[in-house]
Amino acid sequence: MLVDDSLIVRSVLERIVGSNADMAVCASVASAADALAWLAQGGADVIILDIEMPGMTGLAALPRILAESAQARVLILSSNCEAGGPAAVEALALGASDTLAKPGRGSFAGRFSAVLLARVRVLAAAPSPQRAADPKDIRSARSAAAALSLPHPAACIAVAASTGGIPAFAQFLNHLDRAVAAPILLTQHLPEAFMGYYAQQIATASKREVHVASAGMRLAPRVVYLAPGHAHLSLARVGQHVEIILDPQPVANGCCPSADPMFAAVAAVFGPAAVGVLLSGMGRDGADGAALLRRAGGTILAQAPETCVVWGMPGAVANNGVANAVVNPDTMGLVISRSAAQRGR
Repeated sequence: MLVDDSLIVRSVLERIVGSNADMAVCASVASAADALAWLAQGGADVIILDIEMPGMTGLAALPRILAESAQARVLILSSNCEAGGPAAVEALALGASDTLAKPGRGSFAGRFSAVLLARVRVLAAAPSPQRAADPKDIRSARSAAAALSLPHPAACIAVAASTGGIPAFAQFLNHLDRAVAAPILLTQHLPEAFMGYYAQQIATASKREVHVASAGMRLAPRVVYLAPGHAHLSLARVGQHVEIILDPQPVANGCCPSADPMFAAVAAVFGPAAVGVLLSGMGRDGADGAALLRRAGGTILAQAPETCVVWGMPGAVANNGVANAVVNPDTMGLVISRSAAQRGR
């Protein structure tokens, strides 16, 4: 489904989509109101949504579109999603699955066309929340979480996330008790220019202190440290303190920042007192580092498929037997909080 007030843009997108046998445009509308009206009668697998439109903006309509479409993935296509623009992060936080900057006129062909089609295919292939997992598997995962207790109070929580990870991380933090003193390290796949705004958004939503990590920072209780877009977040113990190291070296999976060096560093510094969390994301970044953390005695929690936009990163550790439990983000926060409270008695 295409939602854009420009007839020219919709016509170009129709040609791009229509040139591929594996996809088709089910609806093309000029406003968010028209999109909601159409969704009341029909469905779509992927919705390409503009932000700036007359009447209701795409961001204002996004929660209602997600609720009305039920199973659709939303790709925000807007000139407001240029690098550094807060609109992209806000859209992801509201539940959009992906964002893409709209090119200028005359630039829709070539690379943009290929990138757009690749993004649509990934989103279309992702299982919807309603049919991602068998109910027996979901009940089993929740039962495992209810019985799970951490072997040690968490001394450090390391989180890896990509596509769909922003709302998942927000849900995790919302259910993590403020009494949990462990510093939180987050590797979220975002362009470097987005990191400052994303850090502000986390701080506002969670009421926690949040920093984009820089070399030499000392880890402090209850603080969130966000990997910058140009380097991996690593650690070193210096005397009685743990300091952040930024590692710019390329890794095998090609991600920057990558969760693998982060998990490896957390395993070396904190060992069995560390918790690794893998949230929604494409690919398998974090799988190798999570295996090191598990071997060091740490606990690995992977997001359950029914709440993932893409069950790639958490699926990789679930399928290779590294995850201690496969649960939803709210349950992750509660498990860590409960373990901290039990140890504090």
